[in-house]
Amino acid sequence: MCFSVSLPAGMHTSISEILKAKTLKSSRRSLPCLAQSQTHPQNLSHFLSVPLSPEPKTYSHSVSASCTHITPPPTENRTELGNNLENPSGLMFRDGKKRIDYILVYKKSSPQVEKRCTFERNLRAEGLMLEKEPSLTNSDILFVKIHAPWDTLCKYAEQMNIRMPFRKKCYFTDWKKKSMGSRFQLRFRQLKSWLPRNPMKLDKEALPDLEETDCYTAPFSRARMHHFTINNRETFFSNSTRSRIVHHVLQRTKYEDGKSKMGINRLLGNSTYEAAFPPHEGSYKSRHPIKTHGAQNHRHLLYERWARWGIWYKYQPLDLIRRYFGEKIGLYFAWLGWYTGMLIPAALVGLFVFLYGLFTMDSSQVSKEICEANTTIMCPMCEGNCSSWTLSDSCVYAKVTYLFDNGGTVFFAIFMAIWATVFLEFWKRRRAELTYDWDLIDWEEEEEELRPQFEAKYSRKERVNPISGKPEPFQPFTDKLSRLMVSVSGIFFMISLVLTAVFAVVVFRLIAMEKFASFQWEFVKKNWQFATSGTGVCINFMIIMSLNVVYEKVAYLLTNLEHPRTESEWENSFALKMFLFQFVNLNSSTFYIAFFLGRFAGRPGDYNKLFHRWRMEECHPSGCLIDLCLQMGVIMVLKQIWNNFMELGYPLLQNWWSRRKMKRAGEQNKSKEKLPQWDRDWNLQPMNAHGLVDEYLEMVLQFGFTTIFVAAFPLAPLLALLNNIIEIRLDAYKFVTQWRRPMPARATDIGIWHGILEGIGVVAVITNAFVIAITSDYIPRFVYAFKYGPCVDKGYRHEKCLRGYLNNSLSVFDMGELKNGSYHPRYCRYRDYRAPPWSPEPYDFTLQFWHVLAARLAFIIVFEHLVFGIKTFIAHMIPDMPKDLCDRMRREKYLMQEMMYETELEHLQKERKKNGKRYHHEWP
Repeated sequence: MCFSVSLPAGMHTSISEILKAKTLKSSRRSLPCLAQSQTHPQNLSHFLSVPLSPEPKTYSHSVSASCTHITPPPTENRTELGNNLENPSGLMFRDGKKRIDYILVYKKSSPQVEKRCTFERNLRAEGLMLEKEPSLTNSDILFVKIHAPWDTLCKYAEQMNIRMPFRKKCYFTDWKKKSMGSRFQLRFRQLKSWLPRNPMKLDKEALPDLEETDCYTAPFSRARMHHFTINNRETFFSNSTRSRIVHHVLQRTKYEDGKSKMGINRLLGNSTYEAAFPPHEGSYKSRHPIKTHGAQNHRHLLYERWARWGIWYKYQPLDLIRRYFGEKIGLYFAWLGWYTGMLIPAALVGLFVFLYGLFTMDSSQVSKEICEANTTIMCPMCEGNCSSWTLSDSCVYAKVTYLFDNGGTVFFAIFMAIWATVFLEFWKRRRAELTYDWDLIDWEEEEEELRPQFEAKYSRKERVNPISGKPEPFQPFTDKLSRLMVSVSGIFFMISLVLTAVFAVVVFRLIAMEKFASFQWEFVKKNWQFATSGTGVCINFMIIMSLNVVYEKVAYLLTNLEHPRTESEWENSFALKMFLFQFVNLNSSTFYIAFFLGRFAGRPGDYNKLFHRWRMEECHPSGCLIDLCLQMGVIMVLKQIWNNFMELGYPLLQNWWSRRKMKRAGEQNKSKEKLPQWDRDWNLQPMNAHGLVDEYLEMVLQFGFTTIFVAAFPLAPLLALLNNIIEIRLDAYKFVTQWRRPMPARATDIGIWHGILEGIGVVAVITNAFVIAITSDYIPRFVYAFKYGPCVDKGYRHEKCLRGYLNNSLSVFDMGELKNGSYHPRYCRYRDYRAPPWSPEPYDFTLQFWHVLAARLAFIIVFEHLVFGIKTFIAHMIPDMPKDLCDRMRREKYLMQEMMYETELEHLQKERKKNGKRYHHEWP
């Protein structure tokens, strides 16, 4: 029900008329409003039952005067505290009233006592309340529990421009649109209500804490506190907001005199503190089923409705994720879910193309001719012990090649290029809806805070910020340019290291080809192509994973050397370096196989040799595409398995070892108390130091693998889809159960990754055009069918038109030798378009070679222009923001201005009544 405001006579009444209109179901824009909701999980009732009362003014009872003196609670209180940890009310100070908003961890044996005492004293001076607690599992560990009182929260909420609710929403435009809808729309809605419920949606009963409530929000101001809807001070600021405010204070509190001596990050770096994190809201498991007893806390709710493997097919509860972990992590899972959903049509089309090749494999004219070529003698693949071989020996190889190199290849490449554009354009619309629902529309206009490291480095040089008008540290242009040049040099050095590793793999393939082709075991000798490609891919994968460890350290070092100004600049710079390193590392060998393998081999009698020793590798008579397909398939599968193990298996092993040590400590202490939440969180693994960079990087590299060479491997979208279904629940399980709770951060988009995805989409069009034109045999077969085949003078094209293609695509070489003074000709065949040895110009390129080359270049030009034209047209046709959302935002801005005006008028009138002044109906 909407707020109604009674206006004095003669005032502007349009807002009152609108507020009388019938309201509709509002959108889910609920960051502060969710905290006001009265429908919470059953066991969270105590959490909301704290009365609205002012905070005490003295803080001395919460921490002793001495920094090193510890006063643990009585044993009975500690036992009671441990027993109450199943609900959030257990996450309190010893008095059971003050909520723990942040936790610091340090060792008693740490020598940084003076810095820690100064830092904690300054924290209390900022208005925070501290209480210390010894660990029950490690006698050397101490916890500092931090609570932010009401006055401190209000002070910093105003400084940070945190938006809070001040009035419930009404939507006149939606009501008008619904009431004036066409009869067809009304019938469609009625029909939709009769259809079965979507099994992928979560029941509203399963998420009682996410009831749709909607409020207008504005930057918090203590001077205008009467504008805001404050039902309960304990729930007005959500847990994530409270943690964000405390983190803001921790980042800017000094631990020594001087501008550079500040921030929790520096104290973590010099081992003054071991860790700093917001606490989880209790255990993620419960003895009682959630259906009958409700959720114990939001963490338990997330585990049951998001992180369990049994609900892998359900939509993600994005609002709850965002509320618990913050908007930045919520946007990551929203993007990952959107990407996974968009992979479904791509996977279906790719699977259809693969099945088309599978069902038509036996009818392929090229495969038939290869399998029946029992008398076609092929030239030796190496020198020395290698002998000639018959073309029919590679029958299986040819059939497997046809699975990925058939008539559907071109169609699928065009489809995936368009798919990538549609995916990005519709993600923009989805992001716009999320930023509106999560109240992030105006947040991007706020000035971002400086990194403490930047402030420390350039504290002596200041200039006035043109946005805020306040002096701030400044990095001179010459210093920035010199650091950037060093960083770029480091990037080029690492890329050259990757190319060196690729060259080493190429040399290995040449040596392996020669060894396998002359192998004594007949099975290996007959399948030397598979053996060479398989071993080369495995060696390449091991090199890729080894170099990734080096790249991460180098990227971290180069990024810190640049001294970025803000956290987002640091993250974008680090992400770009990691992407460049790993993209080149992952795809360089794939580019070699796609565009260089077999292009510089030469011909029999005049082979090109590397270091005058090893012959350059040749393509199979059925094409080089199968090598590219094998390279992509093996690396994609192995990398996804390795990433999943490192993401979940490694933290599981570490946490298992931590629990094992905790059990030993418990046996030694003979303590039957339940571990408090801060102790359990301390024994979990911290989130990656690079935040979400590793998570995004894995998915963006997968996106590149899925789109760049998709013409060679149509099953790539299907493998990506299966991996992402596992990845979502894997990441969810990891965030909820295996990691400490990360600091809730805000963000309006996925950052630099969107630009990288757009760049990958452009590269994908170019590479797929070259793969089809150069790597695939599509163009040579096309030229033969239309120019040289048996159907040249006929008006139809089918597989029969490729009769004789194999013989036409193989050239002849004379391996004759002199025996007993006479010459004995002996001919072998090789893959090329060259004149026979008996022609006037033996071994020169034929006219068909130039026809094929011209057709390849023409195809590249036509394909790129066609696909880029379609991509540009689609991008312009799909707006970045839905029109109804634009109208709603403009309408909301208008209503908000009038509501603020009327609320201020109402407050002033109440103040006049209270002071006994004469009541006026006009603006004073």
